[in-house]
Amino acid sequence: MANESRPCPCRVGDRFDYEGCGQEVQVEHIKAYVCKAPASTDKAVVVIHDIFGWQLPNTRYMADMLAANGYIAICPDFFAGREAWKPSDDWSKFDDWLKTRDARKINKEADAVLKYLKEQCGAKKLGVVGFCWGGIAVHHLMMTYPELKAGVSLYGLIKDSDDISNLLNPTFFIFAEKDDFIPLHQVTLLEQKLKKNCKVDFEVKIYPGQTHGFVHRRGEDTSPQDKPYIEEGRTDMINWLNKYI
Repeated sequence: MANESRPCPCRVGDRFDYEGCGQEVQVEHIKAYVCKAPASTDKAVVVIHDIFGWQLPNTRYMADMLAANGYIAICPDFFAGREAWKPSDDWSKFDDWLKTRDARKINKEADAVLKYLKEQCGAKKLGVVGFCWGGIAVHHLMMTYPELKAGVSLYGLIKDSDDISNLLNPTFFIFAEKDDFIPLHQVTLLEQKLKKNCKVDFEVKIYPGQTHGFVHRRGEDTSPQDKPYIEEGRTDMINWLNKYI
């Protein structure tokens, strides 16, 4: 089958059956999903989607979880109207598709989102989390935007040649021990580079027995043996944000 020829990490996991508690808004040239905290707050987190885009219920579930923990959560369309990947798409064309969606070329979208949070939501303390493709975006943003006071990258793909030591603010890196797409030697190399060169707080954590996407693409009800690690990853993410925002 053609769609079997280019496996991608984000195909691993479940699609949640979830409606979402927030609303969709227009933010300059892009759309975004916004969920606000139960009580008034000036803390906000940008939630960056994986290849399946800003409308994936799983990512909105994560945004709603952050909102329930006291943040304004916004999940913008960082593909800026271009189609998200679909599981039924031809995986042999994935590389070409990805070339037009560079996770390091999102400053225009980031500028619009940060302006919206500050001017329309009264946000003064900002952070960012991202999953897979969005994890790569977190690496970029945390080296670019000093107003982002904390970042969490969840299984953002890395290469041996990558150097993301120039982080401007504390960043937490979540990886899965059995991630077929991020070899553990790359995680070790990343940590070595950060220890040598990084000037801000960071943490690199590997979750035992877990596979790619475990924090946002796994349902606790379908993976009881993984439930403690799913919960731990989500708790760690929130605790990191709470500590630095």
